[in-house]
Amino acid sequence: MQDLIGYVLFCAVLTAGGWVLAPFMARVYAGERSFLSPVLGPVERGLYRLCGIDPGVRQSWRGYALALLAFNLLGFVALYLILRLQQFLPLNPQGIGAISPDLAFNTAVSFVTNTNWQAYSGEAQLSHLSQMAGLTVQNFVSAATGMAVGVAVIRGFTAPKGVGLGNFWADMTRSVLYVLLPLSVILAILLILQGVPQTLLGGAHATTLEGAQQVIPRGPVASQIAIKQLGTNGGGFFGANSAHPLENPTVLSNMAQCLSILLIPVGFCFLFGRMARDRRQGWAIYAAMGVLFLAGLLAIWLGESGGNPALGLASNLEGKEMRFGTGLSALWAEVTTAASNGSVNAMHDSFMPLAGMVPIINMAIGEVIFGGVGSGLYGMLLYVVLAVFLAGLMVGRTPEYLGRKIEGREVTLAMLAFLSMPLGILVGGAISVTVPTAAAAIQEAGPHGLSETLYAYASAVGNNGSAFAGWGAALPWQTTALGLLMILGRFAIIVPMLAIAGSMIGKQQSPVTAGTFPTHGPLFVTLLVLTVVILGALTFFPVLALGPVAEQTALSAGQTF
Repeated sequence: MQDLIGYVLFCAVLTAGGWVLAPFMARVYAGERSFLSPVLGPVERGLYRLCGIDPGVRQSWRGYALALLAFNLLGFVALYLILRLQQFLPLNPQGIGAISPDLAFNTAVSFVTNTNWQAYSGEAQLSHLSQMAGLTVQNFVSAATGMAVGVAVIRGFTAPKGVGLGNFWADMTRSVLYVLLPLSVILAILLILQGVPQTLLGGAHATTLEGAQQVIPRGPVASQIAIKQLGTNGGGFFGANSAHPLENPTVLSNMAQCLSILLIPVGFCFLFGRMARDRRQGWAIYAAMGVLFLAGLLAIWLGESGGNPALGLASNLEGKEMRFGTGLSALWAEVTTAASNGSVNAMHDSFMPLAGMVPIINMAIGEVIFGGVGSGLYGMLLYVVLAVFLAGLMVGRTPEYLGRKIEGREVTLAMLAFLSMPLGILVGGAISVTVPTAAAAIQEAGPHGLSETLYAYASAVGNNGSAFAGWGAALPWQTTALGLLMILGRFAIIVPMLAIAGSMIGKQQSPVTAGTFPTHGPLFVTLLVLTVVILGALTFFPVLALGPVAEQTALSAGQTF
């Protein structure tokens, strides 16, 4: 009961935080003055002058997409070079050498695509400069890229005909300056107060109780943790990620990080309602996401608190930090996989099979249950297009959303974006379990081994970044294949959604009539939830039945893997 009360309070605080953040973001993205303008306005204008950008120029969807792709390509090249040359660069007190080409490719792609998949141990393989100028910078700009796309897609659905989707450079700059940076400073200070290190010094030398010498890694941890959570990135300073006591030392730090992960995605739901000039539309999106979120949270909590029948345990505490227990571990798992955040405070590999299945589902459906910053909203709008189309088929009339018709072009683009998920997860995963070089990554036999691979590929394509512990993520086959699939999972959804937004903004908005299907009430929320569930089940249930479902069945009979 204590866990459930905590979940209710968490959801209440989260909802209030998103509601307060939304009007501020609306002013920021409209280019209007806010309380931060006296301080950050001159910085913003200086950056525009320095880069030769006119923030008033509105781009077509093609121009917006090309600017986005060019920026991310340059970010990838810069990060790859930092990782390959870190032994020659400053701020490397440990004298750490370069990482291998395939791992550098995987890591650079991972952080540029907001995946933050870690096939390395941060404290052992990356210098302070790589952590700060490489990973932390990408934590900001990859998150800002998702936020910019989210705002552009909202404009496509809600703005007057023909005004354009906005300016990528302005949207991204404002995302960093006015939203991500101030919130990161606040969260970093809170984490420092909770005991998270923030220093440029090398490891601390300590003497153990047995008299042995130990080096405790440390560095600019708090600043990276703040943006890794607020930007739904997830890549930790330490290899153990948020289970490490120097990344997440207390219950308060744990709850603050959980709230920070979902704060901006929830704010985007309410931002959508404000930009649509009908706040009920934002509440409808939020309600659909909330229903799916609570269903997943309760499923994980029930699975973990029910114990392991094969061992006769009352609660499954394997792979969990005792300072968090099953309740906060379940909350973290649902929060991070509902968002595109790969951080972990417990080992998902040790979850009960059906509880471990929930994070896989969250990622496989596109991480639209709040999702990443910006990306969760435009991902859910993909399902909105499909849901409205299905509603139109059922009533026998041309489907509309916010007064604009959903036609063949939009549905085709939405399906292309949707199919990128099963293409990467199912086809990529099938190759991984059949090719010996790739299958060497699997740690366990039987259905659990399949679940390990399924989780990894859902995490990569879904741009999450977490994994079942023990799976061989550092093998060259996997670093290369997963890197390519991260690109697919990120940009094969961004580009079609920008194209849909470009198509929608070119259409005249029709007035609401008695025959208009309402998209703000319980009926639409139910239809949207069912669309997500049914498409996900039709696509992924067969492989889930061979993995976690089969393992749970075997476990009930006393067999473990």
